[in-house]
Amino acid sequence: MLLDFPMMKPPHLSIEERKAALLKAVEARKIRSEFKLQVKNKQIRWHEAFESTEEAIQKMRIKELLESIPSFGSTRAENILDQIGISHSRRIKGIGIRQKNELLKMLERR
Repeated sequence: MLLDFPMMKPPHLSIEERKAALLKAVEARKIRSEFKLQVKNKQIRWHEAFESTEEAIQKMRIKELLESIPSFGSTRAENILDQIGISHSRRIKGIGIRQKNELLKMLERR
């Protein structure tokens, strides 16, 4: 059933505002990429993402974080999220305490 609500238009941004938003997005992707590379290379532990105050890290999807762990792929990450009851689209800052504790317990050796 389709709703009869009109679609909201995106905010009108000036060229300068649009450029600033694009630069902010590029910087956020770079920060997340570097973090995931550090996890992959075992320079930092994956669960340090939960203590990070960096906004870009807090907005990373948990599935992406798990996939950055060595020997973890998409299927394994999805299976773990399903077992715990975490949505595949959930972000780090949006995870509940119970879900976080279960995830830490399940992957405590990683």
